[in-house]
Amino acid sequence: MADTRTPQTDATIELPAGKLDRYLRAQITELVGNVRIEKIAGGQSNPTFFVSYDNADLVLRKQPPGELLPSAHAIDREYRVMHALAQTDVPVPRMILYCNDPSVIGTPFYIMQRISGQVHHDCALPGVALELRRPMYNSLAETLARLHNVDFLTLGLSDYGRSGNYFARQVGRWTKQWTLSQTRDDRNIERLIDWLPKSVPDNETTAIAHGDYRLGNAIFHHDQPRVAGVLDWELSTLGHPLADLAHCCIAWHSSSDEYGGLRDHDIRALGIPDQHEFEDVYYGLARHGQRMTSFHMAFALFRFAVIFEGIAARAKAGNAADGNAAKTGLLAASFAQLAVDALDGS
Repeated sequence: MADTRTPQTDATIELPAGKLDRYLRAQITELVGNVRIEKIAGGQSNPTFFVSYDNADLVLRKQPPGELLPSAHAIDREYRVMHALAQTDVPVPRMILYCNDPSVIGTPFYIMQRISGQVHHDCALPGVALELRRPMYNSLAETLARLHNVDFLTLGLSDYGRSGNYFARQVGRWTKQWTLSQTRDDRNIERLIDWLPKSVPDNETTAIAHGDYRLGNAIFHHDQPRVAGVLDWELSTLGHPLADLAHCCIAWHSSSDEYGGLRDHDIRALGIPDQHEFEDVYYGLARHGQRMTSFHMAFALFRFAVIFEGIAARAKAGNAADGNAAKTGLLAASFAQLAVDALDGS
């Protein structure tokens, strides 16, 4: 099995291989050969590792070390929701075990099956055949609609979050997160914190929301333009489905140097659908019947700005999961500007 995410050989966060190996052999029978551990590059939140044996290809996700913000890095929730979604048509990795004992590797962690496929962090899909790009985006939209069509009650996830009033609560949450993470002043953020609570749409639709649904969090089949698995469920909850859709559509608002966006590309020449075409694929399968507005895009961009500010704060504190976290944190100001552009209709 293979995965095109690049192992990071100079990782600052390492695993105690001997202790982990002994624990896994006690929990998973018939592991053969020596354990091999590689840090996956690019993750900004929960450190993630390939853990391989001669007869097993696994992935480990753990909390980062150090003091964490309230409710952040909830890997137990990741494990729970993916374990539940295994019963549905939403493609997720197979969960193997969850360990909340920090004595094993220093923090809680979980183990899941490694999915064979490709991860694309550049939304322009360089290296992908022209004729495959639109089908890949269509599959991304369809997979999101399937997630939002899932009956979370039948999966036993009625307590996975609160139903209704999602955007009002989220605006409050991310405003608080900004206060906790803030490393600088930002007039655009101040404007958004004032405008967003006054502009929340009156709609109580509730679904399982991924929380960070985008191209870079999907693994695609090697030989088909189809999503093989959705990753990184740390921010998932019961929420409004349009929050996920808007977050995924950030790709059309940001440029290539702003987290690999599409704004400065000729997407027609690339064979990539525009945002409205992508939305239409999603709307054609989703059952909730809602449509996005400028509020949803402004909120999504505001939230992304706060997430990047959190990365900057962790870099300043010295416990970020990625060596480029300080540089990535600078994107907070860019996305705050994009959020203001969205609410102004730009």
